[in-house]
Amino acid sequence: MLKFNLLINMTKEKLHEIIFGYRTKPGKTFDVTLLIVIMLSVVGLMLDSDAIIHQKYGKTLLTAEWIFTIFFTIEYILRIYCAKSSKKYILSTMGVIDLISIIPTYLMVFYEPIGSLMLIRIMRLIRVFRIFQLSKYLRSRHTMQIALRSSRPKIIVFILYISLIVIILGAIMYVVEGQSHGFDNIPKSIYWAVVTLTTVGYGDVVPITTLGKTISVFIMILGYAIIAVPTGIVSSELTKNRKDKEQLKNQDEIIEKENEIIEKENEIISKETEILIKLESLEKKIESLKRE
Repeated sequence: MLKFNLLINMTKEKLHEIIFGYRTKPGKTFDVTLLIVIMLSVVGLMLDSDAIIHQKYGKTLLTAEWIFTIFFTIEYILRIYCAKSSKKYILSTMGVIDLISIIPTYLMVFYEPIGSLMLIRIMRLIRVFRIFQLSKYLRSRHTMQIALRSSRPKIIVFILYISLIVIILGAIMYVVEGQSHGFDNIPKSIYWAVVTLTTVGYGDVVPITTLGKTISVFIMILGYAIIAVPTGIVSSELTKNRKDKEQLKNQDEIIEKENEIIEKENEIISKETEILIKLESLEKKIESLKRE
């Protein structure tokens, strides 16, 4: 029984090394193979969305998709089995993505359109940063996250103001244009105001009256002015973040130099102490010699 338990533990450790160990050769080989399989499954799903390809090779692609899904299911079960903490893996971001990437295939049996959600498995390619040790290139992402987090209150206030503006302008256009010109209700008028303010302009609802066109021109110009605001907020936070980092770096350099000076002073003091001790010993020897 003890040997059997040891064998199970050894097998579990070996599986953990292969599945989670990206630094070892077997682990890297497994991860690269997994990435290739993920890409093939995503390509197959995209090809299957074409009507002509689906008509000719639909059954083949469906069979391949089920093979991929079974492979991913086995892999997911093995990850739970050999993970150091199964609960921690299941609740982790990658664990949730791994689960969501296989569920749509099984649900497709009951509701076929849900199969398109299988494209979420492309998110599993995030592991490429870990496998090829590209994590250092993600530092810019962290810098952006810090800048966005810092500028969040300003952006929230900005969005609230924009929301008020589009509601007011939408209501005004509903009154000015009326239902006969496509502005059937206030929500649709607000939708038109959002589309116009963001300079998208779908053209499905167009003002006809002179006053309505004048207001449209004002909204479009306002839209160009507003676009620069969030960019400026985030840019200022990025600049501030960079300056703070430089300041901290300079402070670290100053502290390091101060530490070097203190070390040198300590060395000088220790040498002076040694010299004093030697002088005292010499004085004692001279005194002893005089007595003799």
